[in-house]
Amino acid sequence: MTLLEDHAEKVRQFNRFYTRLIGALQERLLESEYSLTEVRILYELAQQPALTSADLCRMLDLNAGYVSRVIGGFEKKGLLTKNRSAGDARAAQLKLTDKGRRTFQPLNDASREEVMAMLRPLSGPQQERLVQAMGQIQGLLGEPESTSYLLRDPQPGDMGWIVHRQGLLYFQEYGWNADFEALVAEIVAKFVQAFDPRSDRCWIAEKDNQVVGSIFVVRQDEATAKLRLLYVDANARGLGIGHRLVDECLRFARQAGYKKMMLWTNSVLADARRIYEKAGFQLVKEEAHHSFGKDLVGQTWSLDL
Repeated sequence: MTLLEDHAEKVRQFNRFYTRLIGALQERLLESEYSLTEVRILYELAQQPALTSADLCRMLDLNAGYVSRVIGGFEKKGLLTKNRSAGDARAAQLKLTDKGRRTFQPLNDASREEVMAMLRPLSGPQQERLVQAMGQIQGLLGEPESTSYLLRDPQPGDMGWIVHRQGLLYFQEYGWNADFEALVAEIVAKFVQAFDPRSDRCWIAEKDNQVVGSIFVVRQDEATAKLRLLYVDANARGLGIGHRLVDECLRFARQAGYKKMMLWTNSVLADARRIYEKAGFQLVKEEAHHSFGKDLVGQTWSLDL
């Protein structure tokens, strides 16, 4: 079995678990006369008062004939009305009646209570982990919750997270061994032990209450700052976080009175290199070396501040 096939089986296993957990396989939802899909259609109509059948088909990825039958059944029961669209005479806008809203509200309340009952046995941190994991799934499969993020100072636990995430990412993406994780741990420990707020700084990038990136500035000598450990999580790339982290380092270095910033990286890290180039860094030295279980080309970059 290939790695992709193994991952597919794990996703299918999760799908079976979750559909059973939320009762999606039951013929009727929440002990009502309506199916899961019918309740979802009622939900969308309750949120947006002027949807058409075509809108519902597109939003829920449903067959037009099936949606038409459901809408017809709702109309017979007096749950919704149809009105011709002002923009397209061929389309009918659907709107829940008062009876339709009275029918939907207890279903919506029961659904919320069912989820709350599922969450109650979990502690606050466990609930937070669950919500963050769901956000990751949603983002990775194409529906990101938001593109906003914030930069903050490190908090307890962040340094251990940095060592873990960097070690894992560079193993997954480049095959680097535990020597790299040991190097990151050494850099982080030295930063904490010798931290001087006048010359050193760390930023943590956070998105949807989840840490997704980090960077360090440390003192190399009186005139020179060193940029270290730029990291952006795979599910947060493309938002400009890497560029923002580097810009913050440069701003801090200038305010701290440094005249130059240096960094060391490897040629294989093409995305990071493009960020450094855009920020104005110049390549000043290259040297082949064998580290982290790989043959690499180390690069030293410099920027006059």
